This record gives sequence, C-alpha cells and structure tokens, in this order.
Amino acid sequence: MQEYIDFFSANPMLSIAWVVIAAMLVHSLIKDKLSGVKSVTTQEATLMINKQDALIVDVRSQEDYKKGHIVDAKNITLSQIEQGNFTGIENHKQSPIIVVCESGTRSASACAKLVKAGFVQVNNLVSGMSGWSSANLPTTKK
Repeated sequence: MQEYIDFFSANPMLSIAWVVIAAMLVHSLIKDKLSGVKSVTTQEATLMINKQDALIVDVRSQEDYKKGHIVDAKNITLSQIEQGNFTGIENHKQSPIIVVCESGTRSASACAKLVKAGFVQVNNLVSGMSGWSSANLPTTKK
C-alpha cells in the first residue's frame, strides 16, 4: 500500500489522469447499463430481423440512405428524431428496433431519444452500415 502512496505523491499529474480515465470508464459503463439501449453486432441484428421481425431505423441523411441501406429499413434522420418526429414507427413502441447510422455513433444518441420517447426494445448497431457492408450482408437502393 505504501508503494501506491509513494507513486501517487511522486506522480501527481499521472495519478490525476488515471483517476479521471477510470471515472470516465465507470461512468460510461453505468450509463450504458442504465440507458435501456442494447448494443448489437451485425450477427445479432440479423437474428433479430429474421426471428423477431425487428424494425430497422436508418438515421443517416436521405442522400446516404438512397446510396444503399438495409432491406426494409425506415429512414428517419437524426434531426427528425431529435425533434420528436417518429413518423412511420410510432406504432412500434413495443417491437424490437435496430437503429443504424454509418458507424454506430450517431445512432447511439438516436437510441437514447427513442428510449425517452417510450420505445422499449431499442438496439444500436455498433458497427453501423460500414460494418453491415463489410460483413457482406444485403443492402438495397430501392
């Protein structure tokens, strides 16, 4: 124990940085557990689509959506979700929903908004469309 005290007193900046990083990690883990949003991989998403008839919500821009999206995905942009516009999915509050963006980061904030709006089974595709495409899973431009 004395070794730790000596280290902390000899390296105050490094010690503070370590404590801040540890606190941020703990905060992130707790926030993820309490948010009600589950992160899913492309394999888990495929199973949810096939077995549970999950609804896919693509939060990318309409231009990106038109370039290629997951089959049967609904395009509701992130700005629409932030404004509370859930046109096309408002009747699916109890259904499993998979939210998709390009990389999985913007969709995380959309997931939080959906949970606040009362959607129960909200899932974030962690790798987004880039992961979906790199896994050679089907997309469409229709």
